[in-house]
Amino acid sequence: MIDLSIIIVSYNTSDFLKGCLGSIKATSKGFTYEIIVVDNASSDNSLEMLKMEFPEVILIKNQENIGFSKANNMGVGKSKGRYVLFLNPDTVVYKESLLDMIKFMDRHKEAGAATCKLLMQDGILDDASHRGFPNPWNSFSYFLGLSKLFPKSKLFGGYNLGFLDLSNTHEIDACAGAFIIVRRLAGEQIEWWDEDYFFYGEDLEFCFRLKEIGWKIYFVPSVSALHYKGVSGGIKENSKKITTASVETKKRSTDWRFNAMKIFYRKHYQNKYPFILNRLIILGINLKHWISLRSIK
Repeated sequence: MIDLSIIIVSYNTSDFLKGCLGSIKATSKGFTYEIIVVDNASSDNSLEMLKMEFPEVILIKNQENIGFSKANNMGVGKSKGRYVLFLNPDTVVYKESLLDMIKFMDRHKEAGAATCKLLMQDGILDDASHRGFPNPWNSFSYFLGLSKLFPKSKLFGGYNLGFLDLSNTHEIDACAGAFIIVRRLAGEQIEWWDEDYFFYGEDLEFCFRLKEIGWKIYFVPSVSALHYKGVSGGIKENSKKITTASVETKKRSTDWRFNAMKIFYRKHYQNKYPFILNRLIILGINLKHWISLRSIK
């Protein structure tokens, strides 16, 4: 069995995908690996670029955009690694990043999954890589800005776990699907990605189910990678100038994002809280959804 299967789901990200694959090829020494790209019906030159420049990549070509979860599951079906790294095409890995993550997982048998310090272009940590679960209180504190006012507070900072020391390795609730290395046994136990999610939210679900059955999830800041973030979806503030997404794609991404919030809430919190609170939360999500759609240009 090889050490690592790297699965990348791509949708119209040719230039970024090229950079990502180039960084893997240039830095991945000292372990065995395979790369599986699942293309969700890209209309750019992604397929031609892969054929010409990375013929060793295992390519799965979809005739339509089937979403992130389903595409990842297709990639898993072709994979052979002891560990599976789910990696976004708009990432760049650095020297020994992947080798160090493999070594970390080998040393920590209790780890079902782990992520690294995922930095955006401005050097700021991608907050999705260091998450608490969005229960009603954590979400309330986040959307009202209390977590920004009191980032180190355990009471208000649960959404992004801002009270934890980012310089030391520690457990977290969840990380971003942009960079998550998973122990094969752990992934198999939860049957990999929940296909109820099309795009957004599936990483929270994945981590929630891992922790639910006793696996730990770690943040490993001694390892880092670059994440441009939001290139395919086009709705992240930091990538608005470099996104490949059309206005229509941005609108669909916004719909997927807020639908994912409702799916996660209904799966894990709806039965734990009173009806009136559930109604208020769904109304709040719908309001944020409407405001976000109106801001798309």
